Amino acid sequence: MIEYLSIMLNARRSKLDERGASAVEYGLLIAGIAAVIVIVVIALGGRISDIFSNTCESIGGTSASCN
Repeated sequence: MIEYLSIMLNARRSKLDERGASAVEYGLLIAGIAAVIVIVVIALGGRISDIFSNTCESIGGTSASCN
């Protein structure tokens, strides 16, 4: 009986270790996605307002409604 309990405790501990590894992996994935978003925003920087203005004007909005 003691051997069975020992096996069950070891199995439970190994599951907890895997949860920690999964949390780290998800954290790294989120950090990577955030880094890509920041790089894209920096790269497009000033052109984003031009893109929105051109889109608004092509739809037919006036300059007052596009700002």
